[in-house]
Amino acid sequence: MSNPGNAACAALLLRTTLGSLFIAHLYWKFAIRGFEPWWSALHAAGYPDALLIYVLCAEFAGALLLIPGIATRWVSLFTLPAMLGAAQFWWTRKGFFFVDAGAELPLLWAVALLVQALLGDGAFSLGARWLRRENRLASHPLH
Repeated sequence: MSNPGNAACAALLLRTTLGSLFIAHLYWKFAIRGFEPWWSALHAAGYPDALLIYVLCAEFAGALLLIPGIATRWVSLFTLPAMLGAAQFWWTRKGFFFVDAGAELPLLWAVALLVQALLGDGAFSLGARWLRRENRLASHPLH
């Protein structure tokens, strides 16, 4: 038997882990590697500017919205294509295995995002609190 409390805690653990990974990845992109080398390398590989802007938006959405649990399902689904694209990028260049900087980690990240979308907000999410508040307000209209 599944315990709803366990599922809510699992969703909390997963969304904080995913959000932390997005924060770490953005830190690497801006503070360690540098934004310009990242942008230039992908642009030189033939990726259009619009795609690179989407990737940045997806990463910032994951970093800022997953940890507090705001629109968790939608953010997970919004970031999923970026991870699948990263998996394709590394698969064609390095192969599958993580030890060779391959697609293994982005694929695992993509699966985790899909699981998060299925689980939803989870425990202690701002999104769930906001929805409960909206439902209370809708059920008690002022006359």
